[in-house]
Amino acid sequence: MGITVGFDLDMTLIDPRPGMVAVMNALGVESGLPLDGEFFAANLGPPLDDSLRGFGAPEERIPELVTRFRAMYPETVVPVTVALPGAAEALHAVREAGGRTVVVTGKYGPNAKLHLDALGMEVDVLVGELWSTQKAAALIEHGAQVYVGDHLGDVRGALAAGAVPVGVTTGPCTKDELLAEGADVVLDSLSEFPGWFSSFGELRGPGRSSRGPAPAV
Repeated sequence: MGITVGFDLDMTLIDPRPGMVAVMNALGVESGLPLDGEFFAANLGPPLDDSLRGFGAPEERIPELVTRFRAMYPETVVPVTVALPGAAEALHAVREAGGRTVVVTGKYGPNAKLHLDALGMEVDVLVGELWSTQKAAALIEHGAQVYVGDHLGDVRGALAAGAVPVGVTTGPCTKDELLAEGADVVLDSLSEFPGWFSSFGELRGPGRSSRGPAPAV
């Protein structure tokens, strides 16, 4: 049986930054709030409501802002989003080895699916609206032995699930930051993933195929 590999979406498989700038700035104009699309797009990862709070959005307005953001998203973000280098090849490498691919993302699930469909990315499972250690539940449920992501939250999610954390520096976090958080390996991009994955058995070594979930603290 092949290995199940989990992937984050934003800045791991896809680059949605130009659209993210546009949609957040448009929402700011529409709502009259000081929303900073450039800052938002440069720090993708945390949940949308947390980002809105960081911009000073009143708590009582956050549900309506989230709903409006999600409604504007398909026409503003999806058409200008591109796949990151090596994304298609990484997914293909897992399939070719008889494995399964699971995308676990903090993004709203229906919008995440629009991206995958638009870019022709075929995955076995898609789970949305999970961030950091919340991702562990989906990774465990679907038997992911590896989780690949660009953010420190992705490393934390992998560790909490007992999966091997693989970092990529295509997002906001540096190699040193990802390694310090606990990533087993950090790639410059997913273009390096097929080579790493082909030797994954040797890299694991005794006892590395299943870490087991991190203990509760």
